[in-house]
This record gives sequence, structure tokens and C-alpha cells, in this order.
Amino acid sequence: MARAAAPRDYYARPGMMTDPGEHAALLRDLPTDIPGLCEVVQGLLLHVHWAVAYGFEVPADRMDEVEVRPAHRMLARIRELDASPLDVARPVERRMLGNCRDFSTLLCTLLRYRGVPARARCGFGAYFQAGKFEDHWVCEHWSETEARWVKVDAQLDALQLKVLMPDFDPRDVPANQFIVAGQAWQACRARREDPESFGIFDMRGMWFVSGNVFRDLAALNRIELLPWDGWGLLDTAYAEYGEAELALHDRIAELTTDEGAWTEMRALYEERLRVPPVISSYTQRGVVKVELPG
Repeated sequence: MARAAAPRDYYARPGMMTDPGEHAALLRDLPTDIPGLCEVVQGLLLHVHWAVAYGFEVPADRMDEVEVRPAHRMLARIRELDASPLDVARPVERRMLGNCRDFSTLLCTLLRYRGVPARARCGFGAYFQAGKFEDHWVCEHWSETEARWVKVDAQLDALQLKVLMPDFDPRDVPANQFIVAGQAWQACRARREDPESFGIFDMRGMWFVSGNVFRDLAALNRIELLPWDGWGLLDTAYAEYGEAELALHDRIAELTTDEGAWTEMRALYEERLRVPPVISSYTQRGVVKVELPG
């Protein structure tokens, strides 16, 4: 029983990216149900790649918002743009710019604040482009009534649902519609799927899947990096990987897709793969070194 409870206890507490810090009081009166919290998140954030669909042209001087990592800084920027209570949906031009990682991380923040076990997951969505698995993040929360982790896509609001027309409830995304990174790696290694179908825009292939395997590992250890962040092995070109590096990916994929291997996953991370205080961020401006919050 204690072993089963350990992961849920771990994910009920914030990590460095999901600690609301001095803004915690702003979360006190928010809804406690998943639909209500999704509406809150959707009213605070605007996905940078969907902005035009909402009739908003993103000013160049606001693009730095997509580089914000920890929740306490996200909340600070949200309040700078509009000081209304967090449960008041902002006009699109006064929402903070972000991406799927930010929707998932902010929902995770709100759930952990309430003591609800939650974790962001990095992987690929099958519901954005037919025949493709698009780079994506969702948030999982533990359902006591169903005794399982439930995947929630907090990004999909009414407009996006109308455009995408998924045949499932985004508050309970099926496993075959969101493929966690480790499963994507395994499917590609076994040649069940084409690696070139995994990625985003013109960035596709095993090298992309590799990056998500590591970022999902970090997220499972409560460090929700940006989709273009890397550390350790990710600072080496995928083309230079040998059998040892591929075997390490195989092991990470195995541990991050097996709920019964949580202790082993945590040990591998802490002993060999811990995210350092300074990481590499592969931005459109080039590679920059970023110091993470303490």
C-alpha cells in the first residue's frame, strides 16, 4: 500500500515549476472541478500558434512570454496583463502567450495547490493532423473514484474543439490519442510507427522523439521544461548516438511507461539524469544557457 501511495503523494506536491510562490492566495477561490479549472486556464493563456484563429496578431515584443517556465512567473505576467481575479476570462489580447506545455503546467499547478496528484506529460497528440503525431503536452490527474490517471487536454477550448472535432472528451483523452514520449519511442524502435510522423512543422524523426523522452522523464520528476529545452545527452546530436545511448533511451521509455516502475524511474533520474541548474534552450534565436529557478 505504501509503495502504491508514494507516487500519488509525490505528485500532490508542487515542484520548482509548479509552485505558485507569492501568488498562492490567488488560487484559493478557484473552482475545484476539472472542467472549471480548464476554463480558468483557457481564460488566462493563449496558444501562440492558435492566436490568429482567435483574431489576434501577436506583437513581436510579446514573444518572450513563451519563454517563461515557472508558474509563479507565469502568474506574475498574467497579472501584469490583466489584474482581474484568475477566474475572470481575459480578452484574447490580454492573455499570456504560451503553448501546450504551459496549459498543462498551469493546470498541474492549480491541482497540486489543492493537494490533487497531478503531473504534466510530454508526448504526441494524434488529433491535430490526420496521420501525424504532433508534439504535445497534457496534464494527468489521479482519479480516486476510478483509481487511474486521467489525461486532460486543458488547451482545447470551444474554438479548438470546433476546428479539430475530436471524437473524445478532452478531459479524458484516450491513450491512443495522446502517446506519451516513451511509448512513441518504443513504437518507432519496433517499427510499428514511422518516426517521421512524430514531431511538429518540419521538425520530425527519432531525434525529436528522443528529446520528448527526456522531457517527459523530467516532467515525471516535477521539472516541466519548455518543449525546446535540453540537458545532458540532448546536448549531443542524435546522429552521434551509439548503442549505449539508444539503450539508455530504451530504459527511460520502459520506466516512464510502467506505473509499477516508479521507484526505479526516480532512481535512474536522480542517479544519472537529473536536470542541472543550468540547461540549454534551443530557441529560434539560437542555443542559450538558462539558469533554472532554485
